[in-house]
Amino acid sequence: MKFNFITLFPNLVTPYFSDSILGRAQTSGLIEINCINPRDFTQNKHKKVDEYMIGGGAGLLMSAQPLCDAIDSIGQTHVIYLTPAGKKFNQNDAKRLAKLENISFICGRYEGIDERVIESRVNEVFCIGDFILTGGELAAMSLCDAISRNIAGVLGNANSLDIESFENGILEAPSFTKPNIFNGSPVPSAFLKGNHSIINALKNHMALCKTRFFRPDLYQTLKSPNFKEKR
Repeated sequence: MKFNFITLFPNLVTPYFSDSILGRAQTSGLIEINCINPRDFTQNKHKKVDEYMIGGGAGLLMSAQPLCDAIDSIGQTHVIYLTPAGKKFNQNDAKRLAKLENISFICGRYEGIDERVIESRVNEVFCIGDFILTGGELAAMSLCDAISRNIAGVLGNANSLDIESFENGILEAPSFTKPNIFNGSPVPSAFLKGNHSIINALKNHMALCKTRFFRPDLYQTLKSPNFKEKR
């Protein structure tokens, strides 16, 4: 999978993907990170990529021409733009997009980008939450990370995907490690007895309780028969 970041600040992007799981994925050729700077496509001697908004308004917009030319230089790709107008990105989106071969993220700056870029070049728009960031790089890297984890071979143990939060619309059950008792708080005794059917049933129940407490919005929409509350 090749990921392209159309960004004015490549140095914000490349270090994140140089270490840990995603660094190994690059080394093994499972993913490729490519940064494209719109300044390289400007048609003015000052390498200007922003303009004042027509009709007035505070701040500047990234211009259409350098962005469109930067996108066109990539060739066939699936273009994504992060914007408050987009649907909220979720795990199902990450799994679906992991099946593609080439994805490009437009990393907005200033007050955003010329709307005509979205209309003519963008395939999907997403939002990662109801808040504003200084630039689109962080949001784009978040999507790239989530998508990459669902590419075959990127994770050392692919089975770990099956128990993560948001699989089947539920949060992951609480997890514990040694010691069995820490500051007077013990691990649930069933976890120590080795009966995996009982442990799995308890984990399902705890996952439901956790979802109901922390994410009542998710709990209300649960439809999966695999996570029925045990009584």
